[in-house]
Order: sequence, then structure tokens, then C-alpha cells
Amino acid sequence: MKKVEAIIRKSKFSNVKRALHEVGVNFFSYWDVTGLGNEKEGHVYRGVSYSTSDIQRRYLSIVVNDDFEDITVKTIIESASTGDVGDGKIFVSNIDEVYRIRTGEKGGQTLK
Repeated sequence: MKKVEAIIRKSKFSNVKRALHEVGVNFFSYWDVTGLGNEKEGHVYRGVSYSTSDIQRRYLSIVVNDDFEDITVKTIIESASTGDVGDGKIFVSNIDEVYRIRTGEKGGQTLK
């Protein structure tokens, strides 16, 4: 099993959520987060300079079976990308075991 964690633009969350549901990823957790990015310049809007060092993003945490890793990552990339700096990052790590609290089941079938 794999844990796919993604930090994406908040404005792309609806697209990502819809795309993940379309490929069969129906359960995940998400949080609103603030981070620091590589962008050093501020933006000016109507003569007022705004700092872009604190970036509002959405953090997704998704656990999938190994055979769903590639489609999950591909789906996030395709649905979250704008082609601009600040589109986000995806991290993939191994999950040793998962348990369903209600029944005590363990293993990959608990993700279905």
C-alpha cells in the first residue's frame, strides 16, 4: 500500500476531487494549510504590494493499494496543474499495514 500526499492550490481542489472520484479514489482526507514557497517576489495589485511568501494550499492524504499509485499520482498531476510556479508537490511513501476499526480487518481489502 502507498500513502500519496499532495499539496495543491486551493483553487484546483474541486477539479482534483472530481478527477480522483472518476478514477475510483473515493476516500481521502484533506486540510487547509499554509506554507512557504520558493517564490521570492511579492505581487502588486492596484498599487498595493502583497507578500507571497505565505501560500494558502490544500493538503491531501490518500492511502491506496500499490496498483492504484500510478493512476492516483497521474490524476492529481493532470487535474492540479496550471503550468505556473506554485502548482504544488506530491509525496509517495510506503504503508506497512492498515486496519478497519469497525471489523478489525487488516490489509488492502480495507481500502475498498
